[in-house]
Amino acid sequence: MYQSVRAQYGLGLNWFKRKIIIMWRRHLENQWAKWHKILLQALRESRMNLAQNKDDRFSLYPYLCLLKDEEYVDVMIQTIAKMPMSGDALKFVAGELGQKIYSKYTVHQKQQNHITDKLVNIYNDYTELLAKDTKVYNDLPRERWCKLEMENIAGPTVQAGSTNWPYIITLELGTFLVNIMVKNLKINSDIINPSHTRQLIPILYHMYAFRSTRQIGFIKPHPILSHIQQEAMQIKLTFDSNVIPMLCPPVPWCSVKFGAYLLTPTKLMRAMEGATQHEKLLEKSQNIQPVLDSLNQLGNCPWKINKPVLDIIISIFNDRGCDKLDIPPPLSEAPKVTYSFDPTHTSADKVRLRKEMIEAKKKTTEMHSMRMDALYKLSIANHLRDEIFWFPHNMDFRGRTYPCPPYLNHLGSDVTRAILQFAEGKPLGPKGLDWLKIHLVNLTGLKKNSSLQGRLEYATTIMEDILDSADNPLHGGKWWMDVDEPWQALACCMEIANAVRSPDPTQFISHFPVHQDGSCNGLQHYAALGRDVIGATSVNLVPCELPQDVYSVVAQQVEELRALDAKKNVKIAKILEGFINRKVVKQTVMTVVYGVTRYGGRLQIAKRLKEIDVFPKEHVWSASNYLVHLVFSGLKEMFKGTRQIQDWLTESARFISKSGHTVEWMTPLGLPIIQPYHQTRSQVISINHDITEMPDTVKQKNAFPPNFIHSLDSTHMMLTALHCYSADLTFVSVHDCFWTHALTVDTMNKVCREQFVALHSQPILQELSNFLLNKYCSSPPSPHPLCLSPSLSHRHTSLFPNPCKHMIHSCRYQRERLVGIGRLFGFLHWLQCVTEYQ
Repeated sequence: MYQSVRAQYGLGLNWFKRKIIIMWRRHLENQWAKWHKILLQALRESRMNLAQNKDDRFSLYPYLCLLKDEEYVDVMIQTIAKMPMSGDALKFVAGELGQKIYSKYTVHQKQQNHITDKLVNIYNDYTELLAKDTKVYNDLPRERWCKLEMENIAGPTVQAGSTNWPYIITLELGTFLVNIMVKNLKINSDIINPSHTRQLIPILYHMYAFRSTRQIGFIKPHPILSHIQQEAMQIKLTFDSNVIPMLCPPVPWCSVKFGAYLLTPTKLMRAMEGATQHEKLLEKSQNIQPVLDSLNQLGNCPWKINKPVLDIIISIFNDRGCDKLDIPPPLSEAPKVTYSFDPTHTSADKVRLRKEMIEAKKKTTEMHSMRMDALYKLSIANHLRDEIFWFPHNMDFRGRTYPCPPYLNHLGSDVTRAILQFAEGKPLGPKGLDWLKIHLVNLTGLKKNSSLQGRLEYATTIMEDILDSADNPLHGGKWWMDVDEPWQALACCMEIANAVRSPDPTQFISHFPVHQDGSCNGLQHYAALGRDVIGATSVNLVPCELPQDVYSVVAQQVEELRALDAKKNVKIAKILEGFINRKVVKQTVMTVVYGVTRYGGRLQIAKRLKEIDVFPKEHVWSASNYLVHLVFSGLKEMFKGTRQIQDWLTESARFISKSGHTVEWMTPLGLPIIQPYHQTRSQVISINHDITEMPDTVKQKNAFPPNFIHSLDSTHMMLTALHCYSADLTFVSVHDCFWTHALTVDTMNKVCREQFVALHSQPILQELSNFLLNKYCSSPPSPHPLCLSPSLSHRHTSLFPNPCKHMIHSCRYQRERLVGIGRLFGFLHWLQCVTEYQ
């Protein structure tokens, strides 16, 4: 149970408002107690009915007898309390409910089988070894844990775990419990407005909504329940243990089924529920230890809360928020538009009023969602303000790593990152203060094209603003509020102020994480794969006097093309004069390499244009359509090698999926990857659906290039993490953004570059081509069970005996031509340039 930071909110209100809040809180507490009893009785009756019904294809009865009745009800009450006012998909609510029951059951099983006692003994020895900082160990955390297991081999095996329930079981169980809630939980309709006729109405109701062309079930709380919860401003928040940071180091990942939390089961690889192909591949993997070790390295970094920054954020949060600073306001600030009938209204007036009402309702829902998200994060941070904590990590199917706790972690927004610090402090050393200043300038979004020395000199010129921001963040000049990342900038200002005011800045103990962000990492990997020197130069892979900014280059190129069109009297080109800048094109340039379509790019640019207050909103759609064509054309000219590699990957994936197979490959670190995109033939949920369903050809081919690059990016991060561990560096990552202490930035940069060169010194495309040939073309590919169309088989075999092999060989020729182009520039010179660049 966590104390909500919103509990202080009533203190600033008048006595009457506080009295109203207290009244609603008491009423809600009484309702929870009443509903708890109702659910308890309904659960017992429903279970008895199941026991008597022998006609079901499978019975949920055994799964309703595994826990105490009160535990099932507690999970249901918690689900209602946390449900957003806009509701959630039935599939999501039911799946999460069933998974919580499974997690509780596995914990009980470990306790009953005495696994918990043995786990505690091994864990205590393991943490003692971690705490001995002065002793140097040659083995990794995973190896230490395995040695301790061997020393305590008697008794149950801690890695045995429990049998996973099929997804269909957890979903059916969750749906069963949801139905109990919908049928039995009711409230008086006149509780808010006594003038209404009293009748009992359900607090939850089932509805249908369309997502694209699919109709899905939704569970939504009644507005009366949402209103009561909003007015009560509950002071206690309840979270499951696996969604909050750990107060002790995570259990190291020792196998694909064991690691992270001590008791709660955690998946090594995140995937769609019901997908099993990736699990089978992981279980067969023989050399996955480097991947596990990198996850352990990330999870073993201890953290603490930056209390001064947190207190300022909470004060603004409780004082009506601030959109400019990304602190969501309360619902009292939401637009209030009511639709009132007036005989004088024309049809156009009625349409306008309805549209305004819909927009206001949508805005209110979004504000509530963002407000609750901020409330959860700040409440957890406030609870941990005097603690040291850890973030266990796992990964997605591409190998990209993520912290397991979803609310508070370093992958979050500017607000979340600003309140996190390394628990371990290190002296700044001779260059640490300079790196803090450079990092601050990077956070401002200014001086993008300046050298490191230029940024350092700029930081010196604004030192007065830095110190003023640190001393008077809310009542001074407020310089920090006008930069790109205001909260991280404020935290950095405070760190710099403390350092410069210390007796010896070089000995100042800093807990502040300094970031080193990649220059459009996707394009960096493509440039390295294709040995594209021109592309490599634009993304800082070769030495230059000044850092190159590909986003600014594209923006300038687009502006030049716009100016030419404006001279030709193109209307939209004239309207866009003065509005094209780096920010408008950045997201599209960044995501083109990850497979964004022209339509997606158009939406991205439209969003940026809408953020410009003075841009005429009626021209947003036509302007975004115009700009996306210019951006795509410019990138095509700048990165020709990139496009050719993308085409090879796309065509290979298209032919593989056409033959009835999903695209699979292996990363240089030995992690097997398989794309989880399949055709959905019906709404019926089946077990192991990714094995029985045909691959979705469109998604398979469009996703292969970006997913392959993501897997390379992840491999580079993991290699960097492992070598930073060997060098005794604190290291965490936000995908392609690496964090460490100011003292060790130079060392981390050196490791990062060396591992990038080492990675791309391997024949990555050659090995990928060989893998695809061996996997899909070593013999005529066996047709998929659902792909036995006589006309399709005849068409393929009539072209060539092994169509898949023909295509991959054809594409491999193109790849070899690309590599040959790169060799013309001299491969040794390439490696030397990349290694020497600082």
